[in-house]
Amino acid sequence: MKVYIINGPMGVGKTVTGKRIAEKNPGTAFIDGDWCMDIHPFVGNRETRAMAVDNILHMIGNYQKCSECKMVVLVWLMDDREVFQSIVDGLTALKAEVKSITLICDKDALIKRWKNDHNCEWRTDKWLEVSLASLPYFASMKDVIDTGELSVEQVADMIMGE
Repeated sequence: MKVYIINGPMGVGKTVTGKRIAEKNPGTAFIDGDWCMDIHPFVGNRETRAMAVDNILHMIGNYQKCSECKMVVLVWLMDDREVFQSIVDGLTALKAEVKSITLICDKDALIKRWKNDHNCEWRTDKWLEVSLASLPYFASMKDVIDTGELSVEQVADMIMGE
């Protein structure tokens, strides 16, 4: 089974792109990593990230057993190399074919997207500063797509190699 990992800062378009890929490809499971550590109030520490990794890998393992599922798209902000590597190592153990992509955009594009997103509870000034501060980290990763001037459709097609 092929698993696409879409990583990047908050607000860059991971979720909308991942959902578009799933919509265009029948038999695709969509996993938002945030669902796998949805504790209220939010706690993002080593323990909860490890739990989320375990939950993600468990879900993908179950999708592999389902004859209806042909592919998985995982979107999650992984700004910790250890967390990212744990996902990749777990997928390797599951014998999944992994394609990892990091989405980025410049500061102005991120701010514009952030201000236009009225549906996400995380779109606060505090989290915007966190996201902006993470841009250099994500830009340093390999297999990066700059989404700044691209439509969701274009980004999805680039990820799928179309």
